[in-house]
Amino acid sequence: MTVERVKAENGPGDVTSRLMGAAQRSSMKFFSCSCHYFLGGLCLLLTTITIGHACPKRCHCAERNGAVVQCTSRNLENIPSNLPKDTVVLLLSSNQITHVPKEAFTDLYRLRELDLSHNLIESLEVGAFQGISEGLRTLDLSNNHLSSLPKETFTKLQARVRLSHNPWNCECSLQEVLRELRLDPETINDVSCSTSVQDQYVGQPVIQVLDSGINFCNFHQKTTDVAMFVAMFCWFSMVTAYIIYYIRHNQEEARRHMEYLKSLPSSSHISKDYDTASSVF
Repeated sequence: MTVERVKAENGPGDVTSRLMGAAQRSSMKFFSCSCHYFLGGLCLLLTTITIGHACPKRCHCAERNGAVVQCTSRNLENIPSNLPKDTVVLLLSSNQITHVPKEAFTDLYRLRELDLSHNLIESLEVGAFQGISEGLRTLDLSNNHLSSLPKETFTKLQARVRLSHNPWNCECSLQEVLRELRLDPETINDVSCSTSVQDQYVGQPVIQVLDSGINFCNFHQKTTDVAMFVAMFCWFSMVTAYIIYYIRHNQEEARRHMEYLKSLPSSSHISKDYDTASSVF
């Protein structure tokens, strides 16, 4: 419809009103779209800035329904302390970490995957996974220097755990720890005895040894019994030796006392000497 035709049908005033209304609607629609895109971009920028500020210096952080923190191969010697609290995946593999302290991840309530593989970890403190035990789904501790673990280390842990390729010492405490864990079925046969209370089990998968009916805690009990027997024998030997020494010492003292008494002058000799002295005077 042309402007002239509109004018013919409605008059010049109506045409002007309609054109102004259309222009206003177009302006408002453009302004609304611009605001929408501007606010969306601003929110994205703020999210990126927030994640960037919370991310550890040597790590890379990305957003994927929570923060994914990539700290692989960064020569880290300790667990980073300034991790984003919304971290869901934390990758710390291939570093120089030797120790995991108590409450190292306590604020990461949303953490689902934790990779500590290919480090130099020798010890885990009791309470190392406190705060994330119930929510964690995957824990990788493979290819480290772990030989033993306190039983309380994995209290309430629900995650599937990888413990392969560590120098495990197969004894009672390790057996008790493994009973409490959900080991990863793909790597379970790579959890082997590097040392053992019984040498014949060195090099064998721990689970196969335990499944064969071996109970390392029985060996521990026997070792404890032997140690107690040896300790009691030593104590008895020391008491016996002391009694023998005491008796011999008393006998020696009695002998010396008798010799001393024999060396004293007798009463008859004393009387004779006294009479001789009296006759002289």
